[in-house]
Amino acid sequence: MNRIFLSGDIHGELEYGRVVNYFEDLALYDEDLSKDDYLIILGDAGIVWDGGAADRKVQQALRDLPVTTLWLDGNHENFDLLEEYPEDIWHGGRVQYIDDSIIHLMRGQIYEIGGKTFFVFGGGITIDMNLRTEHINWWADEMPTDAEYEEGLRNLEKAGDKVDYILTHTCPESIAYEMESDIHPGETPLQKYLEMISESVEFEEWYFAHWHRDEHMGNFHCLYYELIELEVSV
Repeated sequence: MNRIFLSGDIHGELEYGRVVNYFEDLALYDEDLSKDDYLIILGDAGIVWDGGAADRKVQQALRDLPVTTLWLDGNHENFDLLEEYPEDIWHGGRVQYIDDSIIHLMRGQIYEIGGKTFFVFGGGITIDMNLRTEHINWWADEMPTDAEYEEGLRNLEKAGDKVDYILTHTCPESIAYEMESDIHPGETPLQKYLEMISESVEFEEWYFAHWHRDEHMGNFHCLYYELIELEVSV
């Protein structure tokens, strides 16, 4: 059975050491991990960022993990570089292979992993975009397109509006308010879309990141420092 781990933002070389340390510590007493097990980073991975030394450093560190790294995009990714990677199909949904053990999970897709279904929808807003330069350290593609929104709904409809897990970078609007988070108006369309999904789709647990905190509200979970293993049973 596949083991599945979840992490919040790692921001490339800034915080990738957190997941490296986690698996180094885990390996001291758990030798059963393999590339058939998965770490899923919930956006702001920074795995494709500068196209240079920083990316090579982070990607090599992730290749060296005993597990395969899956990641959804957040608002801090280099979307110009990312779109150069070809698309493929993996476990039922569209992906982009950064390499064999680093795989980008795309917006609006449903994947079957370890006998469970995961609906994935990345994206978010950069609150200090006015201080950044487009195509250098900020990309308008951080927010989803209408086509991506529509594809997500179509895929959920095909699944009977029922999945086991939902993985996103930001969260539904009501959850952001419950967290008393500072909400940027530019992110409102995405949060409202996720709110609609939270009300119309049957799911077990919803995991997200973005807010740089660890907080658990019923079956909604915000991750940052906390790295968890899903208790997946088939």
